[in-house]
Amino acid sequence: MNWDLLAHLPVLPVLVPAAAGILLLLLGDHGGDPAHGHPHLVRARRVGLAAVSITLALAVLSVQQADTGRLLVYKVGEWPAPYGIALVLDRLSALMLLLTALVALPVLWYARGGWDAHGRHFHALFLFQLMGLNGAFVTGDLFNLFVFFEVLLIASYVLMLHGQGRERLRVGLHYVVLNLAASALFLVGVALVYAKTGTLNLADLAMRVPQVAGPDAALVQAGAWLLLVVFGFKAALLPLSLWLPATYAASSAPVAALFAIMTKVGVYAIVRVHGVVFGPSGGESAMVVEPLLLPLALGTGVLGVMGALGAPTLQRMVAWLTVASVGTVLVAIGLYNTAAWSAAFYYLVNSTLVVAALFLLAELVSAQRGQAAGQLVPAGSVAQPTLLGLLMLLAAASAAGLPPLPGFIGKIMVLEAASTHPWQAGIWTVILAAGFFTLVGLARAGSILFWHVREDVPNAQAGASPSLMAAMLSLLALSVAMSVWAAPLQRYTHAAAVQLQDTAAYANAVLGPEKGVSTRPYRFDPPEARP
Repeated sequence: MNWDLLAHLPVLPVLVPAAAGILLLLLGDHGGDPAHGHPHLVRARRVGLAAVSITLALAVLSVQQADTGRLLVYKVGEWPAPYGIALVLDRLSALMLLLTALVALPVLWYARGGWDAHGRHFHALFLFQLMGLNGAFVTGDLFNLFVFFEVLLIASYVLMLHGQGRERLRVGLHYVVLNLAASALFLVGVALVYAKTGTLNLADLAMRVPQVAGPDAALVQAGAWLLLVVFGFKAALLPLSLWLPATYAASSAPVAALFAIMTKVGVYAIVRVHGVVFGPSGGESAMVVEPLLLPLALGTGVLGVMGALGAPTLQRMVAWLTVASVGTVLVAIGLYNTAAWSAAFYYLVNSTLVVAALFLLAELVSAQRGQAAGQLVPAGSVAQPTLLGLLMLLAAASAAGLPPLPGFIGKIMVLEAASTHPWQAGIWTVILAAGFFTLVGLARAGSILFWHVREDVPNAQAGASPSLMAAMLSLLALSVAMSVWAAPLQRYTHAAAVQLQDTAAYANAVLGPEKGVSTRPYRFDPPEARP
């Protein structure tokens, strides 16, 4: 057996958190008071942080290897594709692994502030969700995408309810029921695709879908539409996004911050399935969802911003901004060109970091406002008004897309990619207006939280601990770093977009040259526009 690290690199980001989670379950987690250093909790924290740190190191190595242009394929049990389970590491999947680890590590560090002690098995569940996320990003077939969806969702069900509470139970019940319905639709969609193609391997599907014609193509397209419903629900695409604000706002701060990456799993699946398999080379099923994807994405952006403007609490406002960010990313995906996809990947990374930071920041502010908590009503003065106010200003500026922050760079990239699209005016209007109203909403929230101080309410005496501040600051620092290193990041995201279009190279890497294709890959852009 080959024990070379690179040979096993695609599977290690799945195995490490899975093994650590199983270890914590075997060791037991009986809760305890964190103030007294309960041994079970201390041990769980050490194992959890070690596992996530190792996963981050593996993600960095994955990006380095993927940036060479080589696709790393891991065939579980040495079964040949498309019959066995194939895990594939390319530029996009490596980027998503890195983003997940960069969010997970500071969030888990933040949870050490006491949130992990509000119930049992927090760290094991956190690691199982990380396993599901990473598995969804590296899987090479639709059925295992379903499997990893279920792994991350089952973990998210319990994490969402962690710490209990009437509101969490009420919202959590809706969350579970809706996701179970979506999972059933997922299986139906997969069954329709498999019935007419005979495969679920993504590389094999990209070859077989163009060969399906006539009535069979109609069934395959029906499967594609069902999958869009499922992925759109996970991504919070209009009209399937109304569940998200209440769910995320009711969750504890570290859980909501980790959930910021969950919507991106739906976006990732849309890119892989509807952008590539049912993309321009899909024969009669080519671009099947394209007429509807762009208008729904624009509507999602509008809905998210309007929801943020009307949000009664800071947490719910951040949850609505999550919906708005998904709308912007899917607008770029719906343009179906290389520059737009590059912009989508760049903006996706920044929006995830900023939203995760805002959830943590919202908790820090709420903890210093007494009974008012996160409600957008006047209350007593917070203990750290200058520091928290400046951090909220920074996060708001990036979320709204003000220069020179990466939110601005990402939106400019999207606007440039849409400059020749028939819907240019509508796209520009929605994205620019969404940025303006995001800034208005966050400015309103900031003025209420930090300026409208009631004299009859006691002021907060204790500020946030340096440990909690460090976790939130690290996420904002990563966002700012995206501006400093914008050029190499843009080169990487552009290369990722180009690589996705090279279905021939993907098929040859996964299926082997004897089963792959030797034809030239399709390209979104005309020859004169290619770099």
